[in-house]
Amino acid sequence: MSKAQNRHLIEKLAERFRVLGAQQPENWARSEVEEGIPQLARFLFLRQAWTQIVSESDPSWIARTIACFRETPTVPFSGIGRAVESLRAKGATTDELTDLVRGMQALLLFELCYQLDDPRITEPEGRDIAWGLFQLNKDGEPIAPVTGLHESVLETDPTGLEMRPRMDRY
Repeated sequence: MSKAQNRHLIEKLAERFRVLGAQQPENWARSEVEEGIPQLARFLFLRQAWTQIVSESDPSWIARTIACFRETPTVPFSGIGRAVESLRAKGATTDELTDLVRGMQALLLFELCYQLDDPRITEPEGRDIAWGLFQLNKDGEPIAPVTGLHESVLETDPTGLEMRPRMDRY
């Protein structure tokens, strides 16, 4: 492929990344075109995973969690609402609760992404077991492994802070 063709593919792919909200879209696109890494699949997986992590700007999860605990105190995960209510009663602020929960959720995302590449099974009976995430074609057949996701967890933090504390709070 010529340099001009590469440049055109990078520009076209970078525009897709830009529209999808990627920070540094040219870097993602260049890596996919020049290194053959399925960066669009990696980015989209992580972007979707981040939607499951509480937002810094929407504390409504706190009231919902407490309300769920009060309504159904014995269902699975109701202990979260109990803990949040108790921490609130002890003076924990909305920002502190959000930072704690958001940080733990992001750390779990990082660890799960790392586990996709390295199961870290130590028992001899399980060392031959592995798993992975794959990009699929329209027929559901694997076309490319999606690896190294843990390397991009922080750079896909929607706040752009890479899970660093917001300085306006401290």
